[in-house]
Amino acid sequence: MNPRSILLVEDNPSDVALTQRAMARSAIKNPLVVAENGQQALDYLFGSSANASHSAGDTPILILLDLKLPRIDGLEVLRRIRADSRTRRIPVVILTSSGEQTDIAAGYDLGANSYIRKPVDFHQFAETIRQLGLYWLVINEPPPKR
Repeated sequence: MNPRSILLVEDNPSDVALTQRAMARSAIKNPLVVAENGQQALDYLFGSSANASHSAGDTPILILLDLKLPRIDGLEVLRRIRADSRTRRIPVVILTSSGEQTDIAAGYDLGANSYIRKPVDFHQFAETIRQLGLYWLVINEPPPKR
């Protein structure tokens, strides 16, 4: 059985590479799917374009969502995820550099499961990814598929 994917919604190539390295270092085997902007994330989740690369039943086990994204920002992506019965149960962790109280409040108001500020130091970032993987992929009981 193949592990379910993790969707990383991140427009910064350096942060994508850091996440990939941190996942490899933490032995997280779930495939990482990268969406470089909010529109790509929604296309992937809802199969709403020719670029959608999976079937509707192949939902990610976890979404790591940046807030500051081109085309459609992270809060709007979260709003649309929670508004759709097919995706509303997917755990969404906001992983962003923003520590703005308004962003934190808005993220939780829209249904984020967690809000984490990206550590600047790679070792701290890798530890954060390891702990995220441990909790969301091993300890946490995922919601049943719809």
